[in-house]
Order: sequence, then C-alpha cells, then structure tokens
Amino acid sequence: MAKSQQSFNKKAKEEKRLKKRKEKQLKKEERKANSPGGDLENMMAYVDENGRISDTPPDPTKKKKVSAKNIVLGIPKKEKVEISAVRKGRVDFFNDQKGFGFIKELETHEQFFVHVNGLLEEIKENDLVTFELEQGMKGMNAVKVKKT
Repeated sequence: MAKSQQSFNKKAKEEKRLKKRKEKQLKKEERKANSPGGDLENMMAYVDENGRISDTPPDPTKKKKVSAKNIVLGIPKKEKVEISAVRKGRVDFFNDQKGFGFIKELETHEQFFVHVNGLLEEIKENDLVTFELEQGMKGMNAVKVKKT
C-alpha cells in the first residue's frame, strides 16, 4: 500500500488551525468568567411612570389602576356625520372640448372632479353651482351640477 502523502506544509497548516481553535476557546472561557451579567437581577430593567427605562424598580405608590373596560382595541367606529346632499361651489376649471373640470366647494375649499355626463345644464369657469357627490373610480365626483 501507498504511504500517505502528508507534506510538511500540510502538517504546519493543521497545527496552525488547531492553535487558533484553542486560542478561541480560551478567549471564550475568559469572557465568560469576567462578564458582569450572570444572574437575573443584573439583567432586569424597569420602566418608570414616564416611560423611561431604568435599573431601579418603580415606586409602588405611583402605581395606577387601569380598568379593562377603558382599553380600546382597534380603530374606534366612525360616527355618522350628516352631510347636506346639495353642496355649493365655484367652477375652478372646465374644459369644454374634453368634457371635464373641477369644482371647488365654497365651505371646505375641496376640489371635486366633474364630468360632462354629471351636468344638468352647461357650465363655464367661475360659475356658482350646486352639486351632489358620488363615489367615482378615483375619488368623489360632482354630479347633478347646475348653476345657481
């Protein structure tokens, strides 16, 4: 049988690898021995009444009782707000050729899209109009638009 082909270079690399492994193990044991942590009390952190993290326990006299009934989970339900069906506004922009424009509501200064199909009579820019709102594909649209 053939003799193993272990050269000097291979032996040196193997010795170097074993030496590094031993050094790493010694460093690990040294860190473990000198670490200040260890027991649970050293690792404990507390939150004071202002929400700051501290290493001292909170004062029991400042403890507040919280009722489970007062905790709201999720989003509160929207209250229905009565919105008048007919709104008043001013035509901010209207393109006769393309058949669309925008109406700016007088009270809230919100702009709403208007299409020629939602008109009851012809309008032009700066006309005062009344209109109703309807949900469109990209937001609220003004419909039943007529001059005042």
